Amino acid sequence: MSALPSLIQDLLQPEAYPHRPKHIDLVQTHISYVLLADDLVYKIKKPVNFGFLDFTTLEKRLFYCRRELELNRRLAEEIYLDVVPIVKRQDKYVLEAEGVPVEWAVKMKRLPEEGMMQRLIDQGLLQERHMELLVQKLVPFYQKAATGAEVNKYGSIETISYNVEENFTQTRDFVGLVLSPWRYKHIVTWTRKFLETQQALFAQRVTEGFIRDGHGDLYSANICFDEPHNKVYIFDCIEFNDRFRCGDVAQDLAFLAMDLDFHRLDHLAEFFIRRYTALAKDQGLYDLLDFYKCYRAYVRGKIGCFTWSAKEVAEEVRQKSLSQARRYFDLAYRYAQGLPVLLVFFGLSGSGKSTLARRIAQKLLATYYNSDVVRKEILGLDPKEHHYEPFGQGIYRPDITQKTYQTLVERALAHLAEGQDVVLDATFLSKTLRSMVLEHVKSMPIKRLFVWCKAPEEVVKERLSKRKHLVHEPSDGRWEIYLAQKERFEPPEEIPPEELFILDTNAPPEELEAQILERLWGDM
Repeated sequence: MSALPSLIQDLLQPEAYPHRPKHIDLVQTHISYVLLADDLVYKIKKPVNFGFLDFTTLEKRLFYCRRELELNRRLAEEIYLDVVPIVKRQDKYVLEAEGVPVEWAVKMKRLPEEGMMQRLIDQGLLQERHMELLVQKLVPFYQKAATGAEVNKYGSIETISYNVEENFTQTRDFVGLVLSPWRYKHIVTWTRKFLETQQALFAQRVTEGFIRDGHGDLYSANICFDEPHNKVYIFDCIEFNDRFRCGDVAQDLAFLAMDLDFHRLDHLAEFFIRRYTALAKDQGLYDLLDFYKCYRAYVRGKIGCFTWSAKEVAEEVRQKSLSQARRYFDLAYRYAQGLPVLLVFFGLSGSGKSTLARRIAQKLLATYYNSDVVRKEILGLDPKEHHYEPFGQGIYRPDITQKTYQTLVERALAHLAEGQDVVLDATFLSKTLRSMVLEHVKSMPIKRLFVWCKAPEEVVKERLSKRKHLVHEPSDGRWEIYLAQKERFEPPEEIPPEELFILDTNAPPEELEAQILERLWGDM
């Protein structure tokens, strides 16, 4: 972490402020220093240039401080107080004093921490009444917000296409890390097709006056509720780039709806949009909602990637950003009508299913569950600890096996519901166990494929012999277990033929992997 500039170090002292605060905290973003000084906040822009913003000169920083004040007063007039100078006196920097300004700050009232929307979400306290308050604030805001020729250009198909293509270009290097190539291609293809086929809809939105100078960053981090006074403040709009702030009102509203979806508050997202469209008389917003939700989720995923790749950021924050980026891309895929994949690898011990399942899970960036690991987890055992029990005895008793497969299915369902791809790896010897999967997912909008792995007995015998010497192998499979499984295995007649892929695994793994991916994505 780089050392703080002397200006910021000085502003961490109470004597730098006219009101002599008792407590001063510093929060940094990539573009600002934010000083929390008791009941006031001072925001100072960093002298940075990221292409989409340029704060490199004092004149530019003053211009954008004034712009921030002007734009944010539209939704939080009582909060945004002034733009104030920072001067140097007797080798110390001070705020709001006479002299030649060396820097500028936006001065604000501090909002109540307990009313921050993100905190309410975390505490499970966000309710429909909060959404209603937001709707009552936003409808008149957008009706009064600036529009006209200069603003309307941001609702043109050319500008929207530029924005989405910019996202796709900027995330290309992260494909395979947080987003599988197939999901990336699906989102890109769906987005481009929507833009191509819905040009009349976008033009109609311009004609009907729905392109407005909006907020640009409308999500939970920038919303605060003042519960005692029944007020809501929406702050920190984008002042540094008109292209990011201006556009269809649907784009702003979709951001907040997507954010609620991300926090698993779909019911509040639905309520928010339903109430807004009713009050604003804008039913056409629904036609664009998923498109803009997809766009906004993708932007958040991109930002997560950028944060992860910033080496100066703390490792814990980097890893959290990476995890969140994956979830945002899962959301974008869902909005783009993408179907999550459930791959079930099954077959006898030594059939090669686990090796192949792990490889495919890595390729798809899918959640992977192995029955041997899950079985030992639910029994509180170390997955690497071997239990060479006779078939159907000890930890392999039928009741424990049933519990293991129920857990596999429950975990798979939870991830599929979140839009994530899942790979299950287990023998699935009986029709009953396989039917349990089919029954639970039959009504889910997913893509399913059961991969039945088979191999010649001499190959199986060799694999099982080698397996005994592998250090981290969780399987307890042995030749005698294979023979017992073979006697009891029930052919998969219950699986629809179009969802069954029979695979001879006596081939190089790369070849087998390619066959499965072709079966899954050959139509892309």
